[in-house]
Parts: sequence; C-alpha cells; structure tokens
Amino acid sequence: MTPELLDRARAVLRDTPVVDGHNDLPWAMRAQAGYDLDAIDLTADQSGRLHTDFARLRAGGVGAQFWSVFVRSDYAGDQAVSATLEQIDFVRTMVARYPAVLQLALTADDMENARRRGRIASLIGAEGGHSINCSLGTLRMMYELGVRYMTLTHNDNVPWADSATDVPAAGGLTAFGEEVVREMNRLGMLVDLSHVSPDTMRAALRVSEAPVIFSHSSSRAVCDHPRNVPDDVLAQLPANGGLAMATFVPKFVLPAAIEWTAAADENLRAHGVHPLETTPEAMAVQRAYEAAHPQPVATVAVVADHLDHMREVAGIDHLGIGGDFDGTAFLPQGLDDVAGYPNLIAELLGRGWSEADLSKLTWHNAVRVLRQAEDVATDLQLTFRGPSWATVGQLDGRG
Repeated sequence: MTPELLDRARAVLRDTPVVDGHNDLPWAMRAQAGYDLDAIDLTADQSGRLHTDFARLRAGGVGAQFWSVFVRSDYAGDQAVSATLEQIDFVRTMVARYPAVLQLALTADDMENARRRGRIASLIGAEGGHSINCSLGTLRMMYELGVRYMTLTHNDNVPWADSATDVPAAGGLTAFGEEVVREMNRLGMLVDLSHVSPDTMRAALRVSEAPVIFSHSSSRAVCDHPRNVPDDVLAQLPANGGLAMATFVPKFVLPAAIEWTAAADENLRAHGVHPLETTPEAMAVQRAYEAAHPQPVATVAVVADHLDHMREVAGIDHLGIGGDFDGTAFLPQGLDDVAGYPNLIAELLGRGWSEADLSKLTWHNAVRVLRQAEDVATDLQLTFRGPSWATVGQLDGRG
C-alpha cells in the first residue's frame, strides 16, 4: 500500500476512529501479572509481551474498545462468575487509573462524549454464557457493573445454548436460552453471537427484538471455520439491524491456517499448556513449534477479502471490526498489534471503499447498534416488562 493511502487512512481514523469489538487484554493481564498495573505499565511500550498498550492504541486510531472480560469455558459454576467479576474489576480499575487516556462508556452517548474528549471509550463485553451460571439475576448484576454485551457461549456449550466448536446439544437455544436473549433485550445488553453454532445464531435472530452483534467473527464462505458466520445468517442482519465485526485470527481468515493451528494447539497440550494461553511460557512453546513447522501467513489483504464478501452479503451498514488482540498467539502481517488498523483501512481504500463507508465500518455502525439496543430496552421497560425470574430448571427441566 502506498504512503498516500496510509495518510488517507489515518485521516479517516482521526475523524471516525475504530470501535473494536473484542480485546482480551484483561485476561492477558491476569495471566501475566495478576492484574498488577505496576508490573506491566500500559503507558510504556509492551511490544513483545502484549498486542496492546496505550501508545499503540493511539497509533492505530482506536477510539472505543470493548474490553473482553473473558474466562475460559472450563471454569464452571460460581468459579466462572467470580473470575468474570475479577475481570470486570480490572477493567474498571484500569479505566480509573488512566483517566487521561480511557473513559468508561455505558451508552452510545458515552462513546460519543469520549471521542469528543479525545479519550478511548472503554466498554465491557462478557465472553461466554457460563459467566452467569444459568442465573438471570447474575446477568442483571453484570449489566449494572457495566457489561454491555454477552457472548452466549465460548468454545463449549452452555446448558441453554450450543457453541460452534462443541457437539450440538440444545438444538440452538433452549427455552431458557430464549429467555436469556429476551432479558438481555430488556436490559439493553447486546446479544453477541460470536462462538455460537449456526443454529444458535438463527434462533437468537428469531427471538431478539434488538440488533445482535458478532464481536469477532469473519465470513464462513471465505474461510470455512465453524467460528465464522454463514452467508444465510449474514443476510439476516439488515432486517435485524445487527453487526458482524470481522476478526483477524489467522485460523478464522485463512483456510490453510486451520490445520496448522490445530496441530500447534495439540503441541501446546502435549507441553501441558492450554491452547488459549498467551503467557511468555506458552509463546516460547509456540515459537519453537513455528520454527520447526512454518505457519501459513495471513495478510491484511486476506482480512479485506472477508470484509469485501461480508459487505456484499450484509451491506455496509452491518459491518465492524473485532481484532481479538491479546486473545490469539498469531496475527496477520500488517495487523501484528493494535497499531495496525491504518493498514487495513488503507487496503480497503485501495479497493475503492469510500471514506463515508469506512466511517460506518470503524465508528458509526457500532454506535448505532448500541443506541438501538438502548432504545429497545427503553420501549420494553415502558411496556412494564419486568425482570424475569425464570430458572433453567423451570424452563428446561434442569437443575
């Protein structure tokens, strides 16, 4: 890409910065430093250790970030709830510690206010329905603490919803799963369909009265990985108003990377390391494997191919970006860390994307979706729909 395209890309991002749908910095800080912001100074360059620090967020033109309060799906029951609360506590602590850089955002208006003030709007997304332990009361309390989306599953099924990477058990959503979606609509919490099975996607789109999101998923037609979004689901987003935020993870964007990543994950397990870990010890194992077995290389152009296709199917008003930084060991060339977004915008400019369309991709679509979810919640509450006290046992016959 030319210097002229990069200059134009940076100009776009100055006016309408990136709303990124998914960044796993909180889990990386938990794993690497026990959340100690003195041990890892985010105001300093953390290249080589993390994908994220404040200088690189600025260089990348990031104006709003959904910080993922992910906990692994092998955390169960109250362990998952308490670990998620610790993750939320870290995000709120980080935002409070760096008020000149970050600003907590609970609403679309908060996002716009942060942008005007030159702060990075900091939103919270919970990654996996195991975080609420089948409790709608827990869901409501997480909303009160600032959670503005919940991914219905992570890599494993929950009792009320099927994951994309597990054996189907619920057939999409159970009756309780549908009640979870309705309660999220009532609260104004976005229903995130990354990680869920296609049947769960379709069921959620049928039930949801508010726009849904895919916080970090790409196109299954371009790369046939179960974590990606099928075309028939993408085609439903205009009627729903929802948003698919393309991700950068090589195995989700480059078909040749799927098999390589599966083998690298098995190598991690053989060394006693969980495949989702990105600690220095885990990365040392990964780098040694990569040296012996060179991986297929994804590029910015590959990610742009996904966005081109997703635009054809869903339309420009239903696209966003969710990089999954600090949640993956490997990334495409040119998108090596959070400073890389101008490279993607320059690539799209070179393909003829207009600056108006790029401003929707980066900022306006995500703000609009959150605002519409808020409006739906207001309408539902005005009709006196109160909180649901249903349990999984009552609706699904389970304990």
